[in-house]
Amino acid sequence: MTAMTPGSNIPLSTARVAVDVSAPVRLDVSGLLLTASGKVRSDDDFIFYNQPSGPGVTYRSGDGTSPDAILVDTTAIPAGIEKIVVTASPDAAGQSFQGIEPTATVRDAGSGGVLATFTPPRLTTETALVVMEVYLRNGAWKVRAVGQGYANGLAGIATDFGVSVEDEPAPTPAAMPTAPAAMPSAPPAPATVPAMPAAPPMDPRIAAPPAPATPPTVPAAPPAMPAAPGRISLDKGRVSLQKNQTVSLVKGGRPLLSLIKMGLGWEPAFRGKDIDLDASVIAYGPQRNHLDSCYFGKLSILNGAIKHSGDNLTGEGAGDDEVITVDLGRIPSDATGLIFTVNSFTGQKFTEVAKAYCRLIDAVTGEELVRFDLTGAQPQTGVMMAKLIRQYSGEWEMTALGDFVKARTVRGMVKPAAQAL
Repeated sequence: MTAMTPGSNIPLSTARVAVDVSAPVRLDVSGLLLTASGKVRSDDDFIFYNQPSGPGVTYRSGDGTSPDAILVDTTAIPAGIEKIVVTASPDAAGQSFQGIEPTATVRDAGSGGVLATFTPPRLTTETALVVMEVYLRNGAWKVRAVGQGYANGLAGIATDFGVSVEDEPAPTPAAMPTAPAAMPSAPPAPATVPAMPAAPPMDPRIAAPPAPATPPTVPAAPPAMPAAPGRISLDKGRVSLQKNQTVSLVKGGRPLLSLIKMGLGWEPAFRGKDIDLDASVIAYGPQRNHLDSCYFGKLSILNGAIKHSGDNLTGEGAGDDEVITVDLGRIPSDATGLIFTVNSFTGQKFTEVAKAYCRLIDAVTGEELVRFDLTGAQPQTGVMMAKLIRQYSGEWEMTALGDFVKARTVRGMVKPAAQAL
């Protein structure tokens, strides 16, 4: 048996495997069949309790007494499918993985023998997780430990991989069950499906296939996830973020841009003296491993994919005080997270700073796309302003942070920023 770590992989010694995910609470486990583009071909490639079968992939319920699992028969995977990802989310709506340590176990589907286990490290606000993937490489099937978290639930995962998501209002209190445990773990799939608009009870965040005329009588589904903090798109134009909100750098289903600028600005507080703050960006790998830092003392990192405009010693004047340019198209594959920080090297606290902000700009057109204004202050010398995260599908998302840290240099920000990923 192999105890896996994020990013590690092993070859499969059997053609049929089962991946189950266990935790101290009930989990919803699902699987998605992905093409080389990282997307499903249709909603039929999303396998979960209400759509339990697909070509070569099956959902198996634990009936509340054992973990739910995704079974993969690699001999039955259709041509064009190169990856099956296994996801998990707490069954209780809105619950995060904080304090709930999930463990995925890869088994020989025939004998039940354990091939590998994986426990993702340091989960906090994530409400859904891409746990593992079974993938085809050079004609051979392998399994990789992933541990990619999402703060916007199963809907965020589904959207990233191309599954249709319905924005439905939460049911009224009268329609809600008294406890999530009252839900059946897996309503049976109908044998025939007439073309009707009704849908069987299921996770309200995911679009379901048409239902039979008389669906089985089951308790109402739990309420939908709250809208914020959630995934926001750029489809309607410029976005003003609040703390912990996330925006996808995709418009109309396609990546919006590759060359961006992160502008950071600030002013001295009323009647204050000049403020010498330093803007930086810290790059991390998939295991929160520190790759490099770009700041006034190192103006270019990652082979020129990230560049710093240079130091501003006063913070006076309108406009951005320091600018960091990021060529997302040139970011190496092992760099998956960027944290943008501001520090006070001279020791002045952020209670002496006014109008601190960061804004994301299209470097080609100069258009401001996203803005985050720091509305509060703490007597600290460092603040994490925002993060850019490369999603498992390859798309980038920006999240507003606004978290203060006791650190006067970017070096002191490396560990706390890793925890914010």
